[in-house]
Amino acid sequence: MTSTAVVNKIKWACSARKAGHAGTLDPSATGILAIALGEATKTIPYVTEQVKSYTFEVKWGEATDSDDSDGKIIHKSQMRPSEQDITAILPRFRGEIKQTPPFFSAVKINGRRAYELARIGEDFDIASRSLFVSSLKLEKYISENSAILSLECGKGGYVRSIARDLGLELGCYGHVKWLRRIASGSFNLSMAHSLDTILKLNKTSAVNNFILPVELGLSTIKHGTCTATAAEKIRNGNSAPILCNGARTGDEIWVSYSETPIAIGKYEAGAFLPKKVFNLI
Repeated sequence: MTSTAVVNKIKWACSARKAGHAGTLDPSATGILAIALGEATKTIPYVTEQVKSYTFEVKWGEATDSDDSDGKIIHKSQMRPSEQDITAILPRFRGEIKQTPPFFSAVKINGRRAYELARIGEDFDIASRSLFVSSLKLEKYISENSAILSLECGKGGYVRSIARDLGLELGCYGHVKWLRRIASGSFNLSMAHSLDTILKLNKTSAVNNFILPVELGLSTIKHGTCTATAAEKIRNGNSAPILCNGARTGDEIWVSYSETPIAIGKYEAGAFLPKKVFNLI
């Protein structure tokens, strides 16, 4: 299933007016897909900016047009990397790197998705982009033909591109055999539930048991509090004084009153300027 298809099913099951996900998960991948409902969709940009973690297996000796096992094999090699070869090359893929997304990806090319153009055989180029990789480790050397790795990276990272580029650097080609996202920002697999489990309880009050607090999507920005009077002003889109320890002028923060999120906005010399107001009461 595509990430959009999952979102639509969850939206229907929870009778939500709006829904969205915080970072596409490949249809052939497994793992966590963070989905926001209703007012929580306002937190999506903050979740997508957070670090995501993956475990994946790379098959050496073959390159595919999709950079995973679903694609057509386009190159082969008899070369195979040793465990030492792999560990020696990994530091090149850590820190700030340049990465070119796969041709079968959701990147837009002149208004169209790259995977749409790839499916009809059109020729096109995808520009490389910066990516911060905080961690890339060899977890298990299975054999000369494959290895399991773990990755932690920022927004816009493609595991398939990492596998492809590792294969090119090692001179043997490579593609993703399987991929699992184990964390997406503040959300991890221990918080996850299967789609089937949720759909069995569709449109009942029991589905609310799967919904987590809105503020989990805001864990990377500072939190402020306000009085009842200030909360009323903020809900009406006006600036108001708030208390936020450690906040500096220009910081983006979120504010709550009586443990209920009120809004996201800017901190300006002791005052809060709302940008996105939550309608949770």
